[in-house]
Amino acid sequence: MKKTGFDNDAYIKRQSEEIVKRIAKFGGKLYLEFGGKLYDDYHASRVLPGFKPDSKLQMLRNISSHAEIIIAISAVDIEKNKVRSDLGITYDMDVLRLIDVFRSFDLYVGSIVITQYSGQPAAEAFKTKMERLGVPVYLHYPIEGYPANVQLIVSEEGYGKNQYIKTSRPLVVVTAPGPGSGKMATCLSQLYHENKRGIQAGYAKFETFPIWNIPLKHPVNLAYEAATADLNDVNMIDHYHLDAYGVTTVNYNRDIEIFPVLRAIFKEIYGECPYKSPTDMGVNMAGYCIIDDEVVSEASCQEIIRRYYKAMGDMRKGLCGEEPVAKIQLLLQERGITTDARPVIKAALDREKEVDGPAMAIQLHDGRIVTGKTTELMGPASAALLNAVKALENLPKPLHFISPEAIAPIQRLKVDLLGGKNPRLHSDEILIALSISAATDKMAEKAFVRLSDLRGCEAHSTVLLSSVDEAIYRRLGINLTCEPRYQVNDRLFHR
Repeated sequence: MKKTGFDNDAYIKRQSEEIVKRIAKFGGKLYLEFGGKLYDDYHASRVLPGFKPDSKLQMLRNISSHAEIIIAISAVDIEKNKVRSDLGITYDMDVLRLIDVFRSFDLYVGSIVITQYSGQPAAEAFKTKMERLGVPVYLHYPIEGYPANVQLIVSEEGYGKNQYIKTSRPLVVVTAPGPGSGKMATCLSQLYHENKRGIQAGYAKFETFPIWNIPLKHPVNLAYEAATADLNDVNMIDHYHLDAYGVTTVNYNRDIEIFPVLRAIFKEIYGECPYKSPTDMGVNMAGYCIIDDEVVSEASCQEIIRRYYKAMGDMRKGLCGEEPVAKIQLLLQERGITTDARPVIKAALDREKEVDGPAMAIQLHDGRIVTGKTTELMGPASAALLNAVKALENLPKPLHFISPEAIAPIQRLKVDLLGGKNPRLHSDEILIALSISAATDKMAEKAFVRLSDLRGCEAHSTVLLSSVDEAIYRRLGINLTCEPRYQVNDRLFHR
């Protein structure tokens, strides 16, 4: 059984209460910058076992009558078709997805703001599309010398040029598809415009990681550094907080570096800064809800290993350089973590030697490890999934849910009619075949319903998987790592 180290219910309650207090502190209007993922925060659920991926939305749902959401997206990201690596969709498409998700939680999406707008055609097309769908869209512009040129920023030629976003509720949550979208700048621009209109409003930041009230080198905080290795984020002691209160807290380099600028901007707008430190700006209660430090520490060490393999895979694919890999290697060395701590790695590599070909291993929640190998009918990712659900039902491994005769027509379709090169069934195809078999075969039906029990299991592949297989494992909630090599190394194009 998977152990719990985090009290999710307590977190939702405490976080909701703290945000309501912060609204009251600023006279009834608060712009709350949401760092990280507002929805599907799987990193948090992995390093804080018990944290639910939709916890932040559930928390907002508690105070939904007070809240509205602004989604910020950078025109530069729209123009570049920037993709969310975890979902494989572009940022502009993710805005549509997020709106649907928020509405399904009865949360009000008030508007979209396109930041860094300078006439980009793709951004203009996106604006037109969203307005036709009935969503108000506002434009914010680049400011020369941002963020250092405070005099220009806090002027009619800086924030003053931005369109004022009309809001109607006391809590305005500013979120985005990913980092660098301009959330903080959106909040500060709104403070400038609200102040011009005589409306008292405040700013606060809600970012789960790093957790400010646990040690700097706690595995949870180190896992955050591993997760953001490509962004060069570094956890640091907040010396502003230490100087002001004599209390040691943790923040990260970008917030600490930008604080003098934020303080100057606040003084220009209000005449004084309401905060003495970056930590003061935060409203994160996660640290108070850790109920088993050993459990979250172990989970975080596992996450660092997973991030290490992801970085190596990204480097092999040409998506990043050596720096993220080197940084995570240092984190592993600092904590004395080795890949031996992830049993599926050895199991997969051992199986690869036995069969002399690519292999896959999945570790179930009870500790058992099942493997899959490449066959004429399917790849190791598909085989491992079938073997895993058989193991969960204690069914014999040789048992066939799907007859070779049923698979053969699918292979002919892939190769002869659709022009594919690989006749083996990918994970999505094998699951569709399993679901069809489940309609007439009771054993297949028993196995099929156990697929949901794979969520949170660990898996390792001895080769980089296809994007299709990766996506299926991700959607099943299986924590996947891969050796940073292709099955066929001399090819330039891999799918």
